[in-house]
Amino acid sequence: MRAYHDLGGEPAGPIDQDEHELQLWEKRVEALLVLLRRRKLSTTDENRRGLESLGAETYFAATYAERRMLSMTNNLLLKGVISVEELAAKMAEIESREDQLP
Repeated sequence: MRAYHDLGGEPAGPIDQDEHELQLWEKRVEALLVLLRRRKLSTTDENRRGLESLGAETYFAATYAERRMLSMTNNLLLKGVISVEELAAKMAEIESREDQLP
């Protein structure tokens, strides 16, 4: 039985192969993943498992970077590296900023 994320060999229609420049937040997601691996707080297998456990609705509604960010966040919560309260407080602080991105 195939999982929702296993699309190999399935008809998918045309593929947009245009390159797009990554947004700053997308670059930050990739940088955070590298830092977490270097600090041994995350592994490739954990991130893959996180992607595969997002659920079909979330998986297909999210962009590539959003999926990676969700997986990373869920893994950090599960490991107790961050708490739900800390995450909520940081998100509220970020949302209250006048400038969302420097």
